[in-house]
Amino acid sequence: MALAGCGEGGGRPGFLKGGTDGEEATLDSGGARGGRIVERDIEAPEVFEASENGLWDGRPSLGGVWVAHPEVREPERVIIRNETNGQFVIGALFKRERETPGPRLQVSSDAAAALDMLAGQPVPLSVVALRREEVDGDPDAVPAPDASAGAASATASDVENTETGTLAPAGQVDAAPLAPAVPDPRPEPAPAASPVPTPAPVETAQRAASPLSRPYIQIGIFSVEENAENTATAMRQDGMVPTVKRQSSSGKTFWRVLVGPAQSASEIDALLKKIKANGFTDAYAVTD
Repeated sequence: MALAGCGEGGGRPGFLKGGTDGEEATLDSGGARGGRIVERDIEAPEVFEASENGLWDGRPSLGGVWVAHPEVREPERVIIRNETNGQFVIGALFKRERETPGPRLQVSSDAAAALDMLAGQPVPLSVVALRREEVDGDPDAVPAPDASAGAASATASDVENTETGTLAPAGQVDAAPLAPAVPDPRPEPAPAASPVPTPAPVETAQRAASPLSRPYIQIGIFSVEENAENTATAMRQDGMVPTVKRQSSSGKTFWRVLVGPAQSASEIDALLKKIKANGFTDAYAVTD
């Protein structure tokens, strides 16, 4: 299996399909909605920005959507725009180790497919690093009711009928007079036992216990879900535990394939060695 990314180019295994220009996002990236904190990507040109020609040499490559540039210091997540047709895609940015004649931006086959680039034809691209920021959740979410106010007095939409023990719907409070409360001679039931707390998922416990700041290895970012799932299957068949994360940014959906969490530096080194032996030479450690 030939190498990918910053090396000599490479062969695409049979399980990888041709890319598309991405799909419209239907979920926020990495967060819950309804007044809770969610994460979103913002452009960070101070980290990396390049506006110059990019080239796909026509060879298939592993690792999903990525570009490589000689001035990169460490891998980043980026937004890649084709300035001639307006197409864009979310992908990874790597350091280009080998200088060759032509444009400095090297483009993977999946990125070229998503951007509608033809083999061997330079295209003006804009590549900008992305950073995550935390923001408030959906501003249109209905606020939660005030529990203290509800406990203090009954309202027209929440009145208890002492005769039937049911709640009268709004607009029907005056339908029948309330009967006086009659003491119940039966003893009060014993309080229910405290529920047994649900144990945390194994992955959460492992992640919390990991002493590493970057316990996961990102194998690739894919604009085609089937490619991500097939890559995860290949890792699983080689004895690893992959995770496919569906995320979105700037209106585009993408899928990240991760392996981990590792519990030690030696374990993450062994995982990296095994992943790179499968041809994913641009895999690198990430936080999550």
